[in-house]
Amino acid sequence: MVVSVVVGGFFGDEGKGKIVSHIVNSKNISIVARGGVGPNAGHTVVIRGTKYQLRMVPSGFAGKHVEKLLIGPGVLVNPEIFLKELSVTKVKGKLFCDPKCGIITEKHINQDKTDVHLTGIVGTSGSGTGPANEDRVRRSLRLAKDIPELSEYLIDVPLIINDYIEKGKEVLLEGTQATHLSLWHGTYPHVTSKDVTAAAICSDVGIGPTAVSDVIVVFKAYVTRVGSPKADKMEGELTETETQRRGWEEYGTVTGRLRRAAPFNYNLAKRSIMLNYATKIALTKLDILFPEDRGTTDYSALSNEAKQWIEEKESKLGMRFTYIGTGPSDSEIIER
Repeated sequence: MVVSVVVGGFFGDEGKGKIVSHIVNSKNISIVARGGVGPNAGHTVVIRGTKYQLRMVPSGFAGKHVEKLLIGPGVLVNPEIFLKELSVTKVKGKLFCDPKCGIITEKHINQDKTDVHLTGIVGTSGSGTGPANEDRVRRSLRLAKDIPELSEYLIDVPLIINDYIEKGKEVLLEGTQATHLSLWHGTYPHVTSKDVTAAAICSDVGIGPTAVSDVIVVFKAYVTRVGSPKADKMEGELTETETQRRGWEEYGTVTGRLRRAAPFNYNLAKRSIMLNYATKIALTKLDILFPEDRGTTDYSALSNEAKQWIEEKESKLGMRFTYIGTGPSDSEIIER
């Protein structure tokens, strides 16, 4: 039984999409299924020089052995974004969503962009996911099975995934956002509208926890987050000037906002490892800290400074990084 779950360890933007794409292309993955909230999360993947910024299609869409790309019933779907990305990625015949996926409407998007609490306090993405999840709790949300445009893309996701598991085929579950944006475990109220830890991703796609063999938590070489300016400052948070000086300047894929930045945080990382019961951890953006190591795929070829930085983190976390990203491409990864 080989089921892997990939989740973020900080506040999102860790490069989960790249890690997922790498794993899918280096392993014999048959299904990539997406859990998480919905199109409020953007995953950027660079494949053979082409950049894809995805909000609905799983990041492992280009895997050579992938037979199905699935969106679990716990995930919200914006039909317009779903169909647009289907066209861009050219995965018709592989991409399906569950009939029980909740549907985001224009009403939800307008509410997300105009509600004083959501915009001023929480600092939401404006994608409509929070109000849609609110309607789901009220049992008034429309589901994918009610949308004619999606009728040919509907499939029983839990049934398909569990059937593949029973046949011994490899499955990868892709989470969104990150542990410290969880509604339960994050920096409430400046969080997303549901839990997004590994356990929740399993629930989103319809499998039990005993089916999981690996939980891979992804960390970035520094911490960033997009969110309300009223949220508590991160430990060691940098000014915009210092962020730019260090070359850590980033903008949210969905919101376009400048991400707040701070150095790698051991306490947050250790808690993520605990909450997700990580079996493996991954590191991305090492090349931003050590530009001379960009594109390196052999650990022994890294600079001494980079190795020292990595080994210090590993010693304090009590785990070794299985995957180390050294560039934006899914091929620029050290696997140990």
